[in-house]
Amino acid sequence: MAKKKEARKIFVLDTSVIIYDHNSIHHFAEHDVVIPITVLEELDNFKKGNDTKNFAAREFIRMVDQLASGTTLQHWIPLGGSGSGSFKVVMTAPIDSKAVDANRVFGEVKADHGILNSALEVQREYPDRKVILVSKDINLRLKAKSLSLQAEDYETGKIKDVNSIYKGESSIAGIDSAIINDLYQDGTCAPSRIGLKDPQNNHYYILKNGKKSALVHYNGETGLLERIEKTEAYGIRPLNAEQVFALHAILNPNVKLVTLQGVAGTGKTLLALAGALEQKRDYWQIYLARPIVPLSNRDIGFLPGDIKSKINPYMEPLWDNLKYIQSQFPDKGKEVKQIQQMVEQEKLLITPLAYIRGRSLSNIFFIIDEAQNLTPHEIKTIITRAGENTKIVFTGDIFQIDTPYLDTQSNGLSYLIEKVKGNPLCAHVTLQKGERSALANLANELL
Repeated sequence: MAKKKEARKIFVLDTSVIIYDHNSIHHFAEHDVVIPITVLEELDNFKKGNDTKNFAAREFIRMVDQLASGTTLQHWIPLGGSGSGSFKVVMTAPIDSKAVDANRVFGEVKADHGILNSALEVQREYPDRKVILVSKDINLRLKAKSLSLQAEDYETGKIKDVNSIYKGESSIAGIDSAIINDLYQDGTCAPSRIGLKDPQNNHYYILKNGKKSALVHYNGETGLLERIEKTEAYGIRPLNAEQVFALHAILNPNVKLVTLQGVAGTGKTLLALAGALEQKRDYWQIYLARPIVPLSNRDIGFLPGDIKSKINPYMEPLWDNLKYIQSQFPDKGKEVKQIQQMVEQEKLLITPLAYIRGRSLSNIFFIIDEAQNLTPHEIKTIITRAGENTKIVFTGDIFQIDTPYLDTQSNGLSYLIEKVKGNPLCAHVTLQKGERSALANLANELL
């Protein structure tokens, strides 16, 4: 007997999904999509402003308006070509509906409960179809499941297993000492000599034989392993193999995109800034930026003072790294004066990431700190701004997420690391050993 074709599913989207990816309604294959009216109401509150969520709200509203041209939103509207589903907007369940009332169950009238009520009404209206609420909000998914409503996270842009995320470097023991000697004498070695087949572009290796070791990098252009020498950048000297690899990637002119992942104190931002200063003659400007993620997710407008006073607390960690580099030189040394001049002339700019959006990124060395707090769409938006002779370095810790709708698998840094691995223009290094202080290492290990 022929297998009965499964009915198309209906996915009900939460506002968090649209803010995360404004093109999300096109990512459900042949299945249908429902937008609760409450979501449109919330997007209306988000449409003004210059933040990413404001951009996403405006883009989604425009897209729905174009798709619904000439019809009403309470009828199924095709989403595109063959193989695509349809979408419509649904109202909150009416009072005389037989669907469960989430407001009564949870004892409070709020937007999330309006979305739940819409999903429950769809479930009642289409009993023969599987209805699934899709949300980046874990608590909303739990509430849905408590009402016997299937709920899922939005999977597009989410890596499958964070434990298998690309590390960028490997350690190989038992290497013939003759090979290590040849590397120190000739500087290069064929990958086949150590049993490597099809190594990744710009992958780093620690080759060991007892107490002998060599740090090498695979150059896809030459097809050879090339030995790396420990070098310093603007007074900062790498303290371990991973830092040597990171600085090599930052200083490599053939690599235009670098990602550095590691816990606090591993030197990610410090190395990126030192490397940028070392190459200051090769770029018009150095931008050092980070996303502003207010504590308790309160908008920055709640803070007292003018805009400079508001953003300074978020930029202090970046200034701390700059001060540390300056401390490597005499107070009146030329290097200190050069840094001060660069800051005064805005050749070196430390600024919130939101202030960079929309600007041309030609001939720029661009460092984005705390990149784990960006969505995949935000990462893509930044990289697509890159013009000629621009280098971008993303740093962050994928296990330290400060935004409510991102996690280790769905944040932009994890997504970027997995998507660009092996590309000749890109390099990645995972820094594991903390070098800030013995006390900081103790906290990372035991607390």
